[in-house]
Amino acid sequence: MDVPTTPANAPTPAQVYLLDTHGLVFQMFHGIPQMNAPDGRPTNSVFGVTRSLLDLYERGAEYLMAVFDCHEPTFREKLYPEYKAHRPPPPDDLILQEPMIHAVLDAMRVPILKQPGYEADDVIATVATAGAAKGLVVAMCTSDKDCRQLLSPTVRIQNLRKGVVLDEAGLKADWGIAPEQVVDFQTLVGDSVDNVPGVAGCGPKTAAKWLQQFGTLGNILKNSDYIGGPKLREAVKEAHANGALALSKKLVELDKNVPMTLDWEGWKRRGFDLPRLLDLFQEYGFRSFANRARHIMGEKAGSAQVKAVGSPSPGKFDLLGAIDGNPQPTPEPPPPAIEWKGDYKLVDTPETFAAFLEQLKQQSRFCFDLETTGLEPMRADIVGIAFSWKAEEAYYLPVRGPEGDAKLDPVATLAALKPLFENPHVHKVNQNIKYDLLVLQANGVDLKGIAGDSMIAHYLLHAGERSHGLDELTKSIFQHENIAIKDLIGVGKKQITMDQVPTAKVCAYAGEDADAAWRLAETLEPHLEKIGARKLYDELEIPLIDVLAEMEFHGVLLDQPFLQTLSTEMAGQLAALETKAHEQAGKEFNLASPKQLREILFDEMQLPTQKRTGTTGEASTDQESLEVLAAMGHALPQTLMEHRGIAKLKGTYVDALPALVNPRTGRLHTSFNQTVAATGRLSSSDPNLQNIPMRTEQGKRIRKAFVPPPGWSILSADYSQIELRLLAHFCNDEDLKKAFAEDQDIHTAVAARVFNTPAENVTSEQRRMAKTVNFGILYGMSAMGLSIRLGITRQQAAKFIDDYFARYPTVLAYQDGVIAKARRDGYVATILGRRRFFNPTALRSKSSYRQRNQAEREAINMEIQGSAADLMKKAMLNVSAAMRKAKLQSKLLLSVHDELVFEAPPEEVSPLAKLVRAEMVNAMALGVPLRVDVSAGPNWLDGEDVE
Repeated sequence: MDVPTTPANAPTPAQVYLLDTHGLVFQMFHGIPQMNAPDGRPTNSVFGVTRSLLDLYERGAEYLMAVFDCHEPTFREKLYPEYKAHRPPPPDDLILQEPMIHAVLDAMRVPILKQPGYEADDVIATVATAGAAKGLVVAMCTSDKDCRQLLSPTVRIQNLRKGVVLDEAGLKADWGIAPEQVVDFQTLVGDSVDNVPGVAGCGPKTAAKWLQQFGTLGNILKNSDYIGGPKLREAVKEAHANGALALSKKLVELDKNVPMTLDWEGWKRRGFDLPRLLDLFQEYGFRSFANRARHIMGEKAGSAQVKAVGSPSPGKFDLLGAIDGNPQPTPEPPPPAIEWKGDYKLVDTPETFAAFLEQLKQQSRFCFDLETTGLEPMRADIVGIAFSWKAEEAYYLPVRGPEGDAKLDPVATLAALKPLFENPHVHKVNQNIKYDLLVLQANGVDLKGIAGDSMIAHYLLHAGERSHGLDELTKSIFQHENIAIKDLIGVGKKQITMDQVPTAKVCAYAGEDADAAWRLAETLEPHLEKIGARKLYDELEIPLIDVLAEMEFHGVLLDQPFLQTLSTEMAGQLAALETKAHEQAGKEFNLASPKQLREILFDEMQLPTQKRTGTTGEASTDQESLEVLAAMGHALPQTLMEHRGIAKLKGTYVDALPALVNPRTGRLHTSFNQTVAATGRLSSSDPNLQNIPMRTEQGKRIRKAFVPPPGWSILSADYSQIELRLLAHFCNDEDLKKAFAEDQDIHTAVAARVFNTPAENVTSEQRRMAKTVNFGILYGMSAMGLSIRLGITRQQAAKFIDDYFARYPTVLAYQDGVIAKARRDGYVATILGRRRFFNPTALRSKSSYRQRNQAEREAINMEIQGSAADLMKKAMLNVSAAMRKAKLQSKLLLSVHDELVFEAPPEEVSPLAKLVRAEMVNAMALGVPLRVDVSAGPNWLDGEDVE
């Protein structure tokens, strides 16, 4: 750990700052969320390095040098070819940023130091030692622990991300040794990141203990008969005898005499090439950095250049207000700011209600919005209803409220409105109208005539955006801020329900919401015509609201005793895994503590750091990092992954699902969301049933808890390999199409072609590799990702991907074509015309498959997965209509990825299976046949095939 200095012992400001630039670039890349320049290039690392440079300049650094490695073998690699052999190559998006970082360094006139045959640390050691000899205070800006051997009263290590300094006292507190003992310490411990051998089984605590006792490695070797246990004692002697210790010492000791010119006069800080630097900031989208640069140079903000660089641009403001990245092409320009006017009338007497009802009956289309006591539609009570059918006007009908406020009778009011609500020829719109539909259904009103939803309309226009909420849309489109719900009901422990708010305040709030939703629908829907999405809106997304609401309203039964049993089993498994982890670590620790995990994995066990966290810059212990470490063969990360997987299942599903059962219905009611996934896929929440893992036996067993009513069956209908079939349809590959037409096992067929062997000779391992690549290709899986999934080297994974594309060139040509079309048109469209817009410059023109950036992967994914979403939604509509026509008792319960789940009485299992399969198979005509696997059984897991 780094020990921060305190005001009491604050060090003398450094005069020399030596940047381990390669390490800093990596640290920023993994520590800062993805960012993109206006032209689409990744910039997170450039941003972080630039911010650090400006910080150092503002501190008045006299010398600031950027030290780099040379891209050629060093003396260490010549000495030991395995040195750093385990390090993976840098990510493609990091490589793209290196020229940009060099451009910033050049514009800031930062000297770049490097020396062929030596590492950056050797250059740092040479310059730091020479600087200290000149009487200068030196700060080595690095996270590399090798540099700890250079610490002295005037040389220290500074972590730029965390803002902490490590000096001799900090080293003593952390490792328990002095700087002159660091080389011996690292020689004993070794380094798995750099592939330094060390002594097997000797961790940091043991090495520190020996050095505290004997002072040097030489003295430890002289007393090797008296150290540690027999096994460790022998390991030390063997490492000494076979030369491993001597080799390790040569590898970890930095060279303080690199043959280089020490140009102190030429290295002195110089002024920026300000025009060039400002051009770069504008090019990269770093708007706020421009004023910082001028401030450092002593210029006044407010010049013409300030305005040019710092003025708003069409893109989105992001990350501390500092960048302007990823502008999304929008089908409609925002209208000019207008004065928001609203006349919202309170209808709270029988007389005013009668007059209002006569007006409402004259409308062929209106917006209505319910105010309720809560967010769960199956449990909420109606407080009032707001209506609008003309901009700037709305009416509010209170049926509940504080004592003394005038209200309408709730039963009589709803009864009077019921004929209009249930008239399919009177069109209704609102924002998130499914919620209102469910509340009305719970109150005996069967809403018909849903014709629009502003949330869905905006989503179809801007599928890549995260928020489609009413308040956000009103502000962005009309420049008006709606009354905040917290202004009415408060927050936290003092929060009240809407029926406790004075009716006059609710009228202003509800009227404004209804007015806003009406205006938004009227504004957004015409733009759907412009992008060819009106049919998708009117004939797919809006009709689907009824189907989703019916599924949510009906809910699904849970076998709660089974979940209780499963919870007990999992508790036992977690305890066993915890004990196993403690044994593997050699000590007890809290498996849920990232701090303790870092200490054990990266300090004590010296496992290689995979990436660093965005907030603290500490080594990450997230799932991705553990997967990489486990793939390297390390046992503890594998145990930790197993423990996390079971703990997540237990907490998220096994223990949580019973608490979500509605006491009124005795069923679990999830919510299906149409406006979350950019591809058009449905998602679910409260609870999220889309993410129950099916790869593990534990995950599969959770499905066993989903059951039908007594005597009935759960029937599941699942599209078989729909995305691969869509890939074959789009790329028109004859071999893929033939495999599907002949109902071959597609993974075996691909393996046979890639490995150039008959299908009957394909091994299970070859099929597994083909299956992983088949699905990975759809999402732009890298060679590194494939190597982790398959447990093979990156080189083997890269070769397999290359072999795949050599055998299936039509797939690569198809993907390149999608990107080229997206670059030309600015969007990718699905089979039914659903569009997702992209900044064309974010889609690089010269990238290979392995260099695909996120925008390119999303573009390819959109056409395949988005078309799968279109197909699934179309199938749901057709199945629902066919079930109503056949007057079946069976109910559609869930839609999970490519699967529909039903409950059916015994006499309907066979006809339902036949109906569902027919409607799903014929939902869309493709260049390959669709296949649907249907099973039925006593729960969602234990089904048998239904022919």
